[in-house]
Amino acid sequence: MMDYSKVINKATTEMKPSGIRKFFDLAATRKGTISLGVGEPDFQTPWPIRQAAITALERGKTFYTANAGLAELRGEISKYVNDRVHTKYDPDNEIIVTVGGSEAIDLSIRAVVERGDEVLIVEPCFVCYRPIVELCGGKVVTIETKAEDNFRLTKQELEDKITEKTKVLILPFPNNPTGAIMTREDLEEIAEVLRGTNIIVLSDEIYSELTYGRDHVSIVEIEGMRERTILINGFSKAFAMTGWRLGYLCGPKEMIREILKIHQYAIMSSPTVSQYAAIKALNSCRSDVKEMCDEYDMRRRYVVDGFNKLGLDCFTPEGAFYVFPSIKSTGLSSEEFCEKLLFSKNVAVVPGNAFGESGEGFIRVSYAYSLKHLKTALKYIGEFLNELKSGEV
Repeated sequence: MMDYSKVINKATTEMKPSGIRKFFDLAATRKGTISLGVGEPDFQTPWPIRQAAITALERGKTFYTANAGLAELRGEISKYVNDRVHTKYDPDNEIIVTVGGSEAIDLSIRAVVERGDEVLIVEPCFVCYRPIVELCGGKVVTIETKAEDNFRLTKQELEDKITEKTKVLILPFPNNPTGAIMTREDLEEIAEVLRGTNIIVLSDEIYSELTYGRDHVSIVEIEGMRERTILINGFSKAFAMTGWRLGYLCGPKEMIREILKIHQYAIMSSPTVSQYAAIKALNSCRSDVKEMCDEYDMRRRYVVDGFNKLGLDCFTPEGAFYVFPSIKSTGLSSEEFCEKLLFSKNVAVVPGNAFGESGEGFIRVSYAYSLKHLKTALKYIGEFLNELKSGEV
């Protein structure tokens, strides 16, 4: 009989399942669940983008593209990035089109991290960074951000964690799950620490188009940071194109050349029809992004106000489409809170500890849902909190 424990990569068997997926597999077993958990726009992909894909199909544009992506799309990405973060990237050798932002993250980490390297991960954060680093044999060193600092990375926190083995800093802002951002002043201080080192920055900016009250600032805009930064973005969140599976990364040509090798062997090229759709997104649909962002902003204010009125302290996010209310006052752990809420009220939210240990005592709530949906969910959460106080749950 086969002994699978002896043939499967040990790093894989030791990898924990996604805390998000684990919880929503449980929620999926219940009918009529009101979910506030999915990090996916509830808007349809704008029609001009869909029309561009239909046209590409009708014209038979279904063959492989260049490994790095369609030249026309890379040209549009170059112009788009320059417009937004005032940084030029050569479309011929400094941009790769990837299968979503997730592949861009995977490629970047695999191209840089070797066994024994230390990778600084700012938490709470998206769930994929740690397992990829560990698959590469790297050592994860977490930097826990705090609500009292508006969940921003501070200069002192970064300095305290850097050692001679530090290879990469993963900078995930605007942040999932907290909605925190980094201001230009914040990034200037981070840059001051990094200058003169060989530390690479992986800047995951997938939510950069979704900011409220101020424009997004990328670390590549700060003096001396472009040469050490891999900038990651994509079309999923801003353009409501999650299922199209298209992202991109930008960086110095010396790094992009090596990252492209992994992409060539592992993927070959990103979906062709999606690339033609993305060209249309960048050159014709920026106003659609603004309209969606305005709608998110209204929902954001409604949800933050709702949680604060329920007695759950809620940091006001300045980016992405999540809120991260504290549930510490209930005396429950994050997982206990979410399970009891699900089983008593059929409302699904994500435990904060799914995004790192520093997320314990919080829950992540997505407001990428209609106002009616959000209103209903908040009503049931309010009932749940009242029942907790009276001992009925």
